Amino acid sequence: MNQHDPQNQQYPQQPNWGQPQQQPGWGAPPPPPRKSNTGRNIGIGCAGAVGLLVILGIFGAALGGDSDDKTSKDTTAAATKDSGAGAEKSEAPKKKEAAAPESPIKVTAKETPFKASILAQDANYTSVSVTITNNSDDTIDVNPLYFAITDTKGTKHASELAADENQIDTVKLAPGENVTGAVTGKGKFTAKTVTYTDGLIGDSIRADVS
Repeated sequence: MNQHDPQNQQYPQQPNWGQPQQQPGWGAPPPPPRKSNTGRNIGIGCAGAVGLLVILGIFGAALGGDSDDKTSKDTTAAATKDSGAGAEKSEAPKKKEAAAPESPIKVTAKETPFKASILAQDANYTSVSVTITNNSDDTIDVNPLYFAITDTKGTKHASELAADENQIDTVKLAPGENVTGAVTGKGKFTAKTVTYTDGLIGDSIRADVS
């Protein structure tokens, strides 16, 4: 049996209750983490890029405005030039239309005194001496009702039957024939033209009164 020496026996060391004890495994509080400059650098870089884009945008808009103005001016100038060319073309002399073929029926007219017939109501008439010549290849009809007189004011006067004793006859004109007689309108006026209509609904031929 082993003998224990009371002096050599080791007892666990008692804690010193007057001083703070350090718990096992605990150390000093960790130092605060160092702030990285990376985020700040990235922020500065982004702000610089945005500023650059804004400057480029303003510069591009200015150039674009100048380009649009130039394009607008060029377009306006071109339109003005085209308009001027169109005006020059429109002012070009037009070709004369081909004249209508001359009628083979010839009508001439001149002033003549009115000679009242026994059927005339009074002397308030105006007469024109008319000669009609048939130069066509067909026979034509002549009748006082186929004539009308237009005065210098533009008023048209129908032919008055049997008012003038020299009234033009109702006849048929063969090719090469002619007839002369008076065509009379009601009232006193200055005759300007005489119109003959072949068969009332045929072609009209107008002659100036000389």
